[in-house]
Parts: sequence; C-alpha cells; structure tokens
Amino acid sequence: MKHPLELTGKQFQALHRQAVERLSEFIDTLDQQAVDTSDAVLPADLELQSLPTAPHSFEHLLAEIFDKAERASLNAAAPGFMGYVPGGGLTHAGLADLISDTLNRFVGIAAVAPALSQIEASVVQWFCEIVGYPAGAGGFLTSGGSLANLSAVITARTHQLGEDFQQGVIYASDQSHHCVAKAALMAGIKPAHLRLINSDADCRLPIAELNAAIAADRARGLTPFLVVASAGTTNTGAVDPLDALADLCEARSLWFHVDAAYGGFFRLTQRGARALKGIERADSIVLDPHKTLFLPYGTGALLVRKPNHLRAAHGVSTSARLSAHYLPDTQTDQQVVDFCDLSPELTRPFRGLRVWLPMMLHGVEAFRDCLDEKLDLAQWITKKISELEQLSIIAQPQLSILACVVQHPDGPTQDHHTEQLMHFINRANRTHLTSTRLQGRLALRIAIVNFRTHRPHLEALLEDLTAGLKQIKTV
Repeated sequence: MKHPLELTGKQFQALHRQAVERLSEFIDTLDQQAVDTSDAVLPADLELQSLPTAPHSFEHLLAEIFDKAERASLNAAAPGFMGYVPGGGLTHAGLADLISDTLNRFVGIAAVAPALSQIEASVVQWFCEIVGYPAGAGGFLTSGGSLANLSAVITARTHQLGEDFQQGVIYASDQSHHCVAKAALMAGIKPAHLRLINSDADCRLPIAELNAAIAADRARGLTPFLVVASAGTTNTGAVDPLDALADLCEARSLWFHVDAAYGGFFRLTQRGARALKGIERADSIVLDPHKTLFLPYGTGALLVRKPNHLRAAHGVSTSARLSAHYLPDTQTDQQVVDFCDLSPELTRPFRGLRVWLPMMLHGVEAFRDCLDEKLDLAQWITKKISELEQLSIIAQPQLSILACVVQHPDGPTQDHHTEQLMHFINRANRTHLTSTRLQGRLALRIAIVNFRTHRPHLEALLEDLTAGLKQIKTV
C-alpha cells in the first residue's frame, strides 16, 4: 500500500479537478470582482495557525483559501487594478508551474537536466535579443528585481573594485526603486557612499549633476564605480537618458546598469524602443517578466553583456578549496549554461517554463500588441484627464504610468483633496489607484500594465474621477 504522501495519478487528477473548478470560476468572474476586499479580514484570520496534527479534507482547505484568505486582499489580477505596477498574472504560467513543480527537476546544473536547462537558457537569450544585446550575452532568471539588482551590484562591485570596495560609490536617481539602495547596502557599500541624485522636472537622472557628483567624489579620494539608470521608474514610469548615461560611463570607466524591471519589455514596441534607446549599451539590465510580460509574481531576470562577469562574482567552482565534490563538474561549453555559476542559487525552481510556455503558445506578437495597447490607453486617459478642470497631470506618461494632482486654489488643502479623490475612486471599487509624492505634492498614480486592462476599464476610471471631483467640489 502506498504511503498517503504518495498520490496516485487518479488521486492527483481528482485534486487537480477540484482546484481547477475554483480557479476557473475565479478567472471567469474577474471582471465582476471587487478590486479591493482587504477590509474583509477578520481578527481570527490573522492569527497564526497551529501545527496540524490531523488531516483536513481538500474541499475544506479550498474553502479556506478561496472563501476566506484570497478574498481579503487587493486583487492585482483584476482588470481595474492600476496601483503599483501590476502584471495581472498569466494563467498559462500557472499551468507551467504545475508541470515544472510536479516534474521537480533540478536545473541549477545543466548536466542533471540538460534539455530543461536549455529551455531556460533559451528564455534568457530571448530576453537578450529583446533588449538588443549582442551574441554572447547571457544572464539568469530569479525571483524579481530585488534579487536581480542585488546580483547586478555585486557583479559590478567585483569587476570594478575587486576585494577592496570600501571606497566604492554608487550613483542613482532619487526616483530609483528602493531595492537599488537595499542592494547597495546588502552588497557592503557604505550608506554614505550611495548617491541619490535629485531628478529633473521629468523625473529623470540629470547628466550634469551626476557628472559633478562623480568628479567631487574622485577629488575626495573615493572610487566611483557604478551608475544605476532607470528604464521606467515605479513612481512615474520615467526613463533616464540612457544613451547619454552610457556615454558618461564609457568615458569614466564606470559600470552602467539599467533597472528596467518595469519598462524593459516595452522595447518590443516601436515607441518603447525609441524611449529606451541606449539600453543595449548597458553592462547589465534587470527585467521583471512579472510586470510587462504579465507573468505571476516571482519572475525576474538579470542580463549581462559579458556572462564571465557573472561567473567571477557568483561562481566558486574555480577554487579547489571552495569546490563541492558532491556536485558534477560545471560546464565550460559556452552553449551549455550552469545557472548556479551565474547566480546566487544552487537549488532553484525551473522558472524558465513559466515564461517559455505562454510565449511559445502565443508568439511574441501577442505580447507586443498588448504592450502597444497599454501605451495607447495611457495616452487616451492622459488626454481625458487634461480636459478635467480640477486635475493637473504632473508626470506625463513616458511609457504607461502617469501621475496627477487635484488643482485647488487653497494650496495647503491640495494634498487633502488628492487623497479624498483617491479614496473615492478606491471605494467605488471598480478600479484601484495608489499615491506617491512628486515635487513635494501628493499625487495619484495610474499604472496601466495589467494585460486584462482595456478601454472600458479606463472609461470606468474616468467616470469615477469625474464623479469624485464633483463631490470634492461640493465639500
């Protein structure tokens, strides 16, 4: 008799069928679901559960997930969710994860699962092609931009400074994602050696100020080594002047890194390629497929122009003292990739399939068309908002994010009215917006990234904006 942990194929199929029924209902009703039900959390739901000493039925556990836990949350899969930078979560990737998790193959070293490792290597090469990297470039998939940026900083530090990095200095815009600062600190860079340059009126990293900061640090005996540019900031979607930054880094022998977690895949479109001109000159690039390739959370990538720099920063197989004799020899063939030598992870999930499956099913044109639609929607809602007397756009969409504030003659109450408008929108629960601070003011962000977001959802947002402004006006 099989142990209860060993499911038969029929048992697995029965569990799968029940789960799929619940998920299918979730997918089919997304357009009718509230975007925010986070206030549905009960005190009992927040208590830590005790270790289960007896089995529970699968039906009961599905009810716990779908009828209680899942419903008390922000629904980032919903088409009206325009807060943060949502991707929506392609359901195809869920099927890919089911396959890869059930097969449970080890892909840290190619020799253990060579054909599956090549699937992931192919995905990395697709990404290199998308950003315009030359042949020979490479990288790896990881959980998201935070770990990808950490590996990028460590790789730049290792290549530029070696073991003595105490005087190293990193430069980025004050609009850079907070994970860049976190990565710098985790990589051992002194907090005082992280320069966050004030952005310009377009929320971009200004070349003159950056140049002056680098010169001043060198005059103090410090060692500038890394410039981090943004290709689509979280705040406003701003794209730093990549070509000019590449020129500066080349002239000053600095590592040029581009955090394109949100914006990088817009390079598939003609407009995005123009906006991101110069990204192909970067030494390293971060992409988040769980943003603008619409995949589920937990899918990021780091690309590098020269993969040997990744090996130098992450590999230990060249050291006899540090080598692990229980592992097979790693590859020297450039066509075969051992991801454990390029990244921090040895044991790692087979992430490549969740990208490979939907892209192979639909082809790249489907993703390009969807990204073009998001650019169109951003331009459409920008035009409509500009026609509303009480709203002022303070960050035009450089890609598919824009920001606006409520215009009010009484300056001190402007933030209050902008916050009131956001709460009105979110209480209506057809769409969901988040806020930020720009130019010293509270601003509403509209992030149009979800693959399920279409014109009717922006029309609903416009209706709620108009109704909310009327209510504010009467207060």
